[in-house]
This record gives sequence, structure tokens and C-alpha cells, in this order.
Amino acid sequence: MNYKYFPHTDADVQQMLGRCGLKHIDDLYADIPEQLLFKGDYDLPEAMSEHEVRTFMASLGKRNETFRALVGAGWYDHYSPAVAQNIIERSEFLTSYTPYQAEVSQGTLQYIFEYQSMMAMLTGMEVSNASMYDGATATAEAMMMTVAAAKKRNTVLVSATLNPAVRRVVDTYAKFHGINVETIEAIDGVTSREAMEKRLEQGDVAGIIVAAPNFYGIVEDFTGWADAIHNAKALMVMNCPASALGVLKTPAAWGADVAVGDAQSLGIPLCYGGPSLGYMCTTKKLIRRLPGRIVGATTDADGRRAFVLTLQAREQHIRREKATSNICSNQSLMALYVTVYLALMGPQGLSEVNSSSYANAHYLADRLTDTGYFELTYPTKPFLNEMLMTVDDAIDIDALQEALRNQGWLLGLKLDDHKLLLCATETCNREDLDNVVQMVNIECQRQKQEEAL
Repeated sequence: MNYKYFPHTDADVQQMLGRCGLKHIDDLYADIPEQLLFKGDYDLPEAMSEHEVRTFMASLGKRNETFRALVGAGWYDHYSPAVAQNIIERSEFLTSYTPYQAEVSQGTLQYIFEYQSMMAMLTGMEVSNASMYDGATATAEAMMMTVAAAKKRNTVLVSATLNPAVRRVVDTYAKFHGINVETIEAIDGVTSREAMEKRLEQGDVAGIIVAAPNFYGIVEDFTGWADAIHNAKALMVMNCPASALGVLKTPAAWGADVAVGDAQSLGIPLCYGGPSLGYMCTTKKLIRRLPGRIVGATTDADGRRAFVLTLQAREQHIRREKATSNICSNQSLMALYVTVYLALMGPQGLSEVNSSSYANAHYLADRLTDTGYFELTYPTKPFLNEMLMTVDDAIDIDALQEALRNQGWLLGLKLDDHKLLLCATETCNREDLDNVVQMVNIECQRQKQEEAL
């Protein structure tokens, strides 16, 4: 049986307090100002039996509205194998804390090592850290890496096609670290190489951050970018949804120095905005600039294979003042989830997931275009999973989305009055998409008729 927690008896509590030299649990909060302490009574229900608790929680769950999502924008509805959920619920895995005691943490260290190995293979990079909180903070950390490596240069260029939510986190980190962030303009949905090279010529650039696929789902061509960036003594950072790397050219193949992004697309369920998982991979040359922990494989005194934390001195011990950040705990439970998912899917499974998602996204785009109310905003650009569509001027996107919500569907992300970012993954089938298009067509026709009246 899996135990998610172990309740403490009064004797347990007193024993722990005694070890700390305290008499009462309130002594643990002695440093908190009196005016900040809550002194009222907690509004807690009467005690219930297990059956009553289950019934009560089930009644709360029924109040939730459940939707099918045709929204991407950094979060993707991919199938989650039941075995992955079961494994991460085992009591020995339900923690994210750093396993400093290697001799009693071999299981945790091993799965983190396996995670690092898989992410290195997926990105083509030489080194992976042991995961980060999410793709946005991983990208911000990469920005700081480039500045730390450049030393005297303080500007980072960010493509306009990077996810705006990620960009806001990058800007926040930059503000409080004194880093100058500038935007590389986009032309026809892709990053302008001409604008990038022109800015490089002006100097003071430590790094450049691009996205693949970008915010609009477009797969950009970065041929020759790495050479231009490296000739300017800058570093190239690529932000990629992890699942897409199962079929796309790897960041290493593009010549990138750092690969970052969100690994939520590797089977982690969508649930109220989280949890997520950030990955960060780089070259051996930059390993000492890499934030977070790294697990390495070695042999013990008896010659047996063993796993340990390595390069800890960078931020947790004697050299912590030279670290770009201090990440001691992270999303290791989600790293385990991703490890199980990748082990189950394998290269072929990951390829099939992307092939199915690609086919569904293109099918949805074609069917919506057939209605006469939609057209691809960038029709000549290759896209994966999601696409930006321009909606007829007469259509109220808010009303359209509301009509679909009433039918249990979340129809894309509205970018402006005439732009809708849509996504379809392998969790949809053709019947689902046909039904959605039919509902969209009916609502658009209704709006057109009202306009005519």
C-alpha cells in the first residue's frame, strides 16, 4: 500500500520538540511578530469517518467544470500513462528535497541521473541539470548564464516570437539583476535574422534567446545563426517544448549553447496551471555555469555502481557566491514523471505522439479554413501542434469562445480581436474536431445573421 503521509502522535511531537530544546509547538513561531499571528478559531468541520470524507470530497469535485482544451501557448494536453501517475505516488518518491545523503538516497539519485541522461539525448546537449521549476524560470536562468559567461557584456537579445509569458519572467529576472534585455523583431511570424545580425554588430551582446517551435507554433529555420552569434562572442539559447524535440532538429544540431524549456508536454497532466517542470541542458564548457544540482555516476569502495550529487560547491557550499542562483530543491517528482513517460514511450512513441498532433493540428486548421471564417495568419510557415489563425472581422471571438465553453470546449487563446491561437494534440480525434468545427460554424453563422439584422 502507498502511504502519502505518516501522522504524528502527541508523543512523537513532544519527542521532536525536546530534540529541538522546545516545550511547545508555538515556540517554533516565537520569531514571528505578535500582530501577524492568527488568534481566532479555525473554521473547520466536525470530524468525519473515511466514508464521509470521501463522499464530501467527491461532492466538491462534482462542482468543477471539465473542459476539453484546444489551447496550447506553452501548455499541452498530451496523454498521461496511468503507470507514471502510480509510480510517482509511491511514498518513497513524494518529496523534492535534495538527497544529500547519497548512501540512503540511491533510488532518488538514480532516477534523477536517468532523467538527466534522457534530456541530454533529447536535446543533443552534453550536460543536463536535475530539472528546474518550469520552462520560464529555466529560460531566465539561461539568460543569467550568458551574462555570467560573457563577464563584461550585459545585453541579452530575445526573439519577439518567444512565448510572452516566458518573456515576462525573463524581464523580471533581468530587472533585479541589472541585465539589459532587448527584442529581436519578427517578420511574418519568424525572428528576423537581419535584425539580429545588425544588433550584434553594435556589440555588448552576451546571449540571444530564440524559440523552436515559436509561440505561434512555427518551426523556424536557424541555419547559420549559431555561427553569427558565436562570431560575436555571444551564446545561443534555444527555448523548446520538450515533446517537440522528439521529431525536430535538436538545439545541439542547430549549434545552440544552452537548451531550455518546459517538460510539461512529456505527459504531465494539465491541472489548474501546474505542476510543471523546467529543463536545462548545455555543453561541458558551460557546466560550471549551470544552476541547480547535477547527479553523477561513480563507483563505491566495493566497486559497485553508485550515484552522487556533484559540483555542489557552485552554490550550496564554498563557492556559492559565484553561482548565478541558488536552487537547492526543485521539481524532482516531476522529473521522475518525465523519466517514466520517456521510458514508456521511447523514441518511436514520442515520434508517434508528435505525428498525430501534427496531423490533428493541420486537420483542424484546414477544416476551420473551409468554413470561410478563418484563415492561417502565416500560411507559408510550417507549424507543429498549434497555429495562429485570423478570424473574420464580423466574428466576435469572445462570444465564439463562450459558445464553445458552454459545449465543454476551450477554443484557443485570443491574442487580439481578430487573432486566435489554436492547438490540437493526439488526445483529440477527427470526430472531436469535426464536432468542434460544426459548433464553430453554427455560432459564426448566428453572429453573421444577427449582424445582417
